[in-house]
Amino acid sequence: MSHVPQIKIPATYIRGGTSKGVFFSLEELPQACQVPGPARDALLLRVIGSPDPYGKQIDGMGGATSSTSKSVILSKSDSPDHDVNYLFGQVSIDKPFVDWSGNCGNLTAAVGAFAISKGLVDPSIVPENGMATVRIWQANIEKTIIARVPITNGEVQETGDFELDGVTFPAAEVQIEFMDPADGEGSMFPTGNLVDDLEVPGIGTFKATMINAGIPTIFLNAEEIGYTGTELQDAINSDPAALARFETIRAHGAIRMGLIKELKEAESRQHTPKIAFVNGATDYLSSSGKQVKAEDIDLVVRALSMGKLHHAMMGTAAVAISAAAVVPGTLVNLAAGGGERNFVRFGHPSGTLRVGAEAEQRDGEWVVTKAIMSRSARVLMEGWVRVPGDTF
Repeated sequence: MSHVPQIKIPATYIRGGTSKGVFFSLEELPQACQVPGPARDALLLRVIGSPDPYGKQIDGMGGATSSTSKSVILSKSDSPDHDVNYLFGQVSIDKPFVDWSGNCGNLTAAVGAFAISKGLVDPSIVPENGMATVRIWQANIEKTIIARVPITNGEVQETGDFELDGVTFPAAEVQIEFMDPADGEGSMFPTGNLVDDLEVPGIGTFKATMINAGIPTIFLNAEEIGYTGTELQDAINSDPAALARFETIRAHGAIRMGLIKELKEAESRQHTPKIAFVNGATDYLSSSGKQVKAEDIDLVVRALSMGKLHHAMMGTAAVAISAAAVVPGTLVNLAAGGGERNFVRFGHPSGTLRVGAEAEQRDGEWVVTKAIMSRSARVLMEGWVRVPGDTF
């Protein structure tokens, strides 16, 4: 019996923020995969190693967590206002689908560097030494992101002394600006309220702030759902009943936000919305054993991604946190002490993060015009990824 041999596709494996993903240049993908559809999804699933009923992604590039089951496709922009187009695919670990419904803020930190290295941007924007400003079109959510990438001797600088909680080693700092980060065409608060009563049949009714900024997110009060906001991964992820409750709450929130029409649709839309819970600042030990002190943060936040508690904080969820924090009266703002602010410092399972945001009211509605954070990125491996030739 004959078998189709493997094919190889140019790819780069990159850490961006607290995530890792396989990056592709659109023009280097097989012809059938250069357009959205089943062939592209099948390719990315096979590259990452999904669906894997064992949940380990042993036969692929994925790392068996939502943070490491990611893919990115970049292409030159044909718009004079942008340099590169960025498309993100969140690959399910145990199910055969790729979720294209949102962005990955962490991997955004690597987009500018990859685009420069692959020649996808005009060389004139890259100084010999200094900072290259890359204008990114985030195609999933149709938003502009600005990445400021350090350049040394004409090359992207990846090494440095910038430290990011959730990442073991220091690297060069990349500043990311999410412009007009409200997700979608409608209101940043899709229900029209800063706080809603979210009724979840069979579970209860909870205060919730539902926001479209960075990524659609449902915020709950930790104490109202039986938590402190200082939990680490094992406390949530080892509890199947808790994960099921969170998923049910998330699905009902998605309906209230207008993201889905029926509960069953949430099964194939795991990347969005996110669900998170907040509480006031308090001391706790991070997953690395580092002491986080209440005096160094404004609040604590825990967020779930793809059905599990995240080991740190998703970049897009950090944007949602900052956007909600600067709007007086949201659950996030109240947990942080209330009032007006233009940045927030929050504690997550791996440590702390500071995110700035600018907000204003327009015609009676709150609008966040910009969210700013610093991340880092580093190429881990580059060359070709191989998949069986009959994959797609």
